[in-house]
Amino acid sequence: MNKLKLTTGLMLFASIAMAQTTSESAPIMNIHLLLMGIIVILIVVLFLLLIMLKRVMHILTIETNGGKLQVETEQTFWEKALSLKPLSAEKEVELDHDFDGIKELNNPIPFWFNLLFYSTIVAAFVYLMVFHVFKVGSLQGKEYETEMANAEISKQEYIKKAGNLIDENTVVLITDKAKISEGAALFTSKCVVCHGEKAEGKVGPNLTDEYWLHGGDVKSIFKTITYGVPSKGMVAWQNSMNGGQIQLLASYILSLQGSNPPGAKEPQGEKVSGAAVTDSTAIIPVDSVKTK
Repeated sequence: MNKLKLTTGLMLFASIAMAQTTSESAPIMNIHLLLMGIIVILIVVLFLLLIMLKRVMHILTIETNGGKLQVETEQTFWEKALSLKPLSAEKEVELDHDFDGIKELNNPIPFWFNLLFYSTIVAAFVYLMVFHVFKVGSLQGKEYETEMANAEISKQEYIKKAGNLIDENTVVLITDKAKISEGAALFTSKCVVCHGEKAEGKVGPNLTDEYWLHGGDVKSIFKTITYGVPSKGMVAWQNSMNGGQIQLLASYILSLQGSNPPGAKEPQGEKVSGAAVTDSTAIIPVDSVKTK
């Protein structure tokens, strides 16, 4: 009996563990609930089977008294619930079928067991109607696509927030054309008023030559854009742009090195060599990019 309890306990534990693994990996909430319902039903059935077997073992426990076998004749609650007959009434349900001295009993199936069985048929019919006929619920493929789309949205939101992690110490020069075009759009919306449409310089200095007032490498330009230069009217953009946007803007400005736009302002500051982008395909004129 102890082995039976141990085996049943292990089966219950394995079923619960499998249900937990499935619920973590499956992207479908309704499938998760369905599986949990099945697991609950299995647990209930196994529990009742355990009780039934325990009671049968108890009924078959006999005491020797004067060479006669005595068994219990009074039905317990579980015997009534499971529609079991006591040993003294076995003759009433005994069938004619006999094999090697073993006779078969015609114990009726309990009402609750039939109810449970028919409920699974109803559940299967409802599942068929909901998911395959009327298609009210989403199948695994559709739910997977939905989850992937939501994950992509979450990823993009994270990337936007992660842009704030970039500062003047971790910024790197970007030469990808698509990213440079994003920087060009930022330049059009933020910098054209002071630096001109082609960065030729107006109130602010010319950004297309090799002369810089506050450093011409990507880190220096990033720092200047972030904190500004209040004494010369340069606005600090750290409150209206995140680190990722400022990195794109600084990379676009460096892509304009050597473009020599007409009407360029005279050089200001010190000459910085090697500041230009070597990938000429990354140089996109600002007036060719629409403002976002």
